[in-house]
Amino acid sequence: MNLGSSSLDTSVVLRLLTGEPLDQFRQAIAFLTRQAEAKADVFVSNQVLSEAYFALQSFYKIPKAEALEMLSNFVQHRGIRASSVAESVLRLPDLASAKPGFVDRLIHGECQEAGQTLVTFEKAARKLPKTMVLD
Repeated sequence: MNLGSSSLDTSVVLRLLTGEPLDQFRQAIAFLTRQAEAKADVFVSNQVLSEAYFALQSFYKIPKAEALEMLSNFVQHRGIRASSVAESVLRLPDLASAKPGFVDRLIHGECQEAGQTLVTFEKAARKLPKTMVLD
């Protein structure tokens, strides 16, 4: 079935990244193959990327830097689309040790795209443009 435009859920992204469980990994690969044959991209939202990032670390025990590398490689695959914010954030050097971190930078980027100021208590966010840190 060609769904045309579609978005992947965290559960599918995790199967694709980890290969576990194998039967679901195969189903996910088959879906992506069908979409590619139909020349239909699949989208991965910032929320899904964030959930996958935390699941890779907490459930799969994958170190932060490796989880970020996995996500970065994933969104670079042909046929996979992520937001311009996610693509930009995932290209940042030393993202695993950056303050603010991956998810905070996704949030900030979405605010920037919407022309909004991010309001936060996170002191590390002071270095980001159009951010107000409440003291």
